[in-house]
Amino acid sequence: MAAPGTKTPRERYRAQVRAEVKEHAWEQVATAGASALSLNAIAKRMGMSGPALYRYFASRDELMTELITDAYRSLADTFSAAAGSGADLAGLAHVLRGWALEDPHRYFLIYGTPVPGYHAPSDVTMIASEIMEVLLDACAALPADRPESPLDTHLADHRQWAGEHPAPPAVLHRALIVWSRLHGVLSLELAGQFQGMDFDPALLYAAELDDLLAR
Repeated sequence: MAAPGTKTPRERYRAQVRAEVKEHAWEQVATAGASALSLNAIAKRMGMSGPALYRYFASRDELMTELITDAYRSLADTFSAAAGSGADLAGLAHVLRGWALEDPHRYFLIYGTPVPGYHAPSDVTMIASEIMEVLLDACAALPADRPESPLDTHLADHRQWAGEHPAPPAVLHRALIVWSRLHGVLSLELAGQFQGMDFDPALLYAAELDDLLAR
């Protein structure tokens, strides 16, 4: 019998196979996109039968959830570590870009086009909310001396996306604008939309951030 807290050989083997499946899944995502994810194709690559692989992942959606969870968890942990080291909003923005550039396919899996027919479970949404909470804390630390806007009024009644964070509408407004604009530049850059335009996307991202911080 395995000691408390340790895995049995069978459990270790299962974890190893699941990790290998996810490696092949990421390769599929990188080459053909998330919508082409196929357990049967992965089973063939691993020299297994489809039914055998389904003992490790019951469905394509379960595997998709694992990949999305890993991606969100990676960014949430990266954001939390940066905030814990004293990063302000500007620091978090650069952390976001670095994380996205490190693995664009991982970025697009959670911030790109939704996979048709797939719906993420609530626990994935909870991890995503951890990222937004760090952003809201950073926005709350900035001066807030601008007049109220129609978006502030709207967000006062539609703040579910902010979870339990007590941020006032003005902070919700800033966080939403920051998140939207930074992701807009990032998505265009990672999709290759700036290729051939003869400028440095890093400078555009920095300029966009400077403008956001001056608001």
